[in-house]
Amino acid sequence: MTYISRAIEKTFLAAVRDFKVVLVTGPRQCGKTTMMKKMAEDENRGRKYISLDDFATRKMAVESPNLFLQVYKPPVFIDEVQYAPQLFSYIKMYVDEYQQPGDIWLSGSQIFKLMENVQESLAGRVGILKMNTFSQAEIEEVESSPFRPEIDYLIARGENRKKIEMPELYERIFKGSLPDVVQHELSSRDRLYSSYIATYIERDVREISGIIDSLKFYDFVTATAAHIGQIINFRTIADAAGISVQTAKEWMQILERLGIIFFLHPYTNNLLKRTISKPKLYFYDTGLAIYLTRWSDSITLMNGSFNGAALENFVVSEIVKSYYNAGEEHYINYYRDKDAKEIDIVREINNTVYPMEIKKTGLPDARITKVFSVLENKGKTVAPGIVLCTAQNISTLGKGNYVVPIAFV
Repeated sequence: MTYISRAIEKTFLAAVRDFKVVLVTGPRQCGKTTMMKKMAEDENRGRKYISLDDFATRKMAVESPNLFLQVYKPPVFIDEVQYAPQLFSYIKMYVDEYQQPGDIWLSGSQIFKLMENVQESLAGRVGILKMNTFSQAEIEEVESSPFRPEIDYLIARGENRKKIEMPELYERIFKGSLPDVVQHELSSRDRLYSSYIATYIERDVREISGIIDSLKFYDFVTATAAHIGQIINFRTIADAAGISVQTAKEWMQILERLGIIFFLHPYTNNLLKRTISKPKLYFYDTGLAIYLTRWSDSITLMNGSFNGAALENFVVSEIVKSYYNAGEEHYINYYRDKDAKEIDIVREINNTVYPMEIKKTGLPDARITKVFSVLENKGKTVAPGIVLCTAQNISTLGKGNYVVPIAFV
């Protein structure tokens, strides 16, 4: 299978030069191992590859971590390192003695627990990068950079992006961004996602939580997928899955920890008194959410009741991935107040607030942008707003706002 270059490669190589240890986190099957093996091959240092998915190797790492590092001397790439946190203190001793940058590469798929363990043991010695499934820039094989809601930047960005008609856009949303799915025919999609879910439930979820009712967990994941783009409501999701609210909260933490979902938190400042406090829920991979909610094809999705949520999730996840691929946090929010006024995305940069709406239409009405006024006179400069939609070109809208094609994200 042809290797598709990943946008995070430059960020990864910079981290290898700057840190003694580099850790890449991300969900299973997002391409971490493939990318890091390719980087190891290109560097030509004879770097060993060790996977702790292998139980014999894991046993040595857990029970004899000192011996493990003697047997597998750096430079080394240790995959699925979350299974042996016992290694971290010995890695610290090694890198404190030997000052070679990039000697130890680590990867892992249980994101939050892993980062917590690494930051405790390797503070100041480790560069941590978040990787996820393919972005559209990677699929199109064009240059990737962190999304900026500035019109000159977006015009330049659009010069390298393919114009996408609405049916093709929804086919991309439907298919998703999991590497195995992207690199296979669409006819294989359901089988690949079914295997993906089964792997997570039978391996990672049980690893984290022990005994679990697999069918109820599947119902829970499905109920969660049905709520993408919405303010989180644990009671609704719990009722749909037939579990308690407390269990729904615990299982939601598992999905976040495994890199399946993420949240946008509400935008607020000291002068915004009526904003709500609950986050909105998204999947990193729209294809997985749509597979779980059983939409049969992209045309049915495009014309169905889920089209707005799927489109919003697609845009937000693309923006988030663009930041992670550059080694940055995304720092985007949404706005909603107690009068039900809502803005899909709010990004604050240097005391300037950039409001953005996401719409399926190719011809948005200027009235869409009226909601942006809720941010005015609140102690910040409000930049021209952006409506991200299915238009084919950038244009103006209303008083100083802009229409921007979703393809440019």
